[in-house]
Amino acid sequence: MSRRKVLFLCTGNSARSQMAEGLVDHFLGERWTAFSAGTEPSGHVHPLAVQAMAELGIDISHQRSKSTDEFRDETFDLVVTVCDHAAANCPVWLGRGRTVHLGFPDPAAVTGSEEEQLAVFRQVRDGLRERVFAYLEGVETE
Repeated sequence: MSRRKVLFLCTGNSARSQMAEGLVDHFLGERWTAFSAGTEPSGHVHPLAVQAMAELGIDISHQRSKSTDEFRDETFDLVVTVCDHAAANCPVWLGRGRTVHLGFPDPAAVTGSEEEQLAVFRQVRDGLRERVFAYLEGVETE
């Protein structure tokens, strides 16, 4: 059976979509191939996203912030927006693939100490793992 393809969209493609890509590739890589992109790519992967993922043994430091334009000609089984801004700015994915919105707060927007910020990155990481995996499992049974 061939692996299905999922694209995670966010605004900056620096945290949420990057973490989702890493989680799916690491835990569900036998069944899914994950990609991520941003409507307004930041040009970097947030260091606290890298740190939060490293706590699970997942290295996303090699990933890069990408534009949705890189994927316009690709076909995906599923396109998931993970932030409200991307959902509003890409209400209809112009490429091919079924779309769904699973919104998460922007951990990069949180202020406070580094430990307080990291705690929010962990919450978002864990929420992504729970909600995205549950959704992908439902898609697999269709």
